[in-house]
Amino acid sequence: MKSESFKQLPAKDQLSVLKECLLNNPTETNLKNLKEFSQKQGVELDIESYRPFIKKQQELTRRKDALAEDNELFTAEAEWIDQILPMEFEEAKLAKQENRFEDYILHSLEGVARLYSDRAILSELDSLVQDYPKAKVLAQGYRDLMELRDQSGADDDSLKKLRAAKESWEKELLQVDIEQ
Repeated sequence: MKSESFKQLPAKDQLSVLKECLLNNPTETNLKNLKEFSQKQGVELDIESYRPFIKKQQELTRRKDALAEDNELFTAEAEWIDQILPMEFEEAKLAKQENRFEDYILHSLEGVARLYSDRAILSELDSLVQDYPKAKVLAQGYRDLMELRDQSGADDDSLKKLRAAKESWEKELLQVDIEQ
């Protein structure tokens, strides 16, 4: 994360990249990069609680029959990663305080788009329903996506269908519909 192009990204994008790097490649280097970034932002991050995930990932890579365990590990890692809230939620909070309702909703939805765990995504959408009724529809759409994912095969056609469904849901997520 020493590249000039990375350094030129806004902090919220840097955080997103670092979280995704750690989630997709759980290594000490990626963990330390995330910790260094967090410290620069004034956020304390307990990286010790993530180290067991790295150890477990190393164990699973040596086994051929570990798909179910790998899925469980990914879920746990995603929940850990989502404890570090996307900066978009801070932008949303500020917009709400300043009575910029559409910006509040947009930043909230952008934050949801940068979450990884089912639990965090559904929780954030559920908390938004009171202010943004469409969040209920988005949550149901995400539940449908989860069901498709969980029932999907690992073949190319199934993965293509799943990818298209996810892209469609994300497009709908970021389409702010404010009723006047």
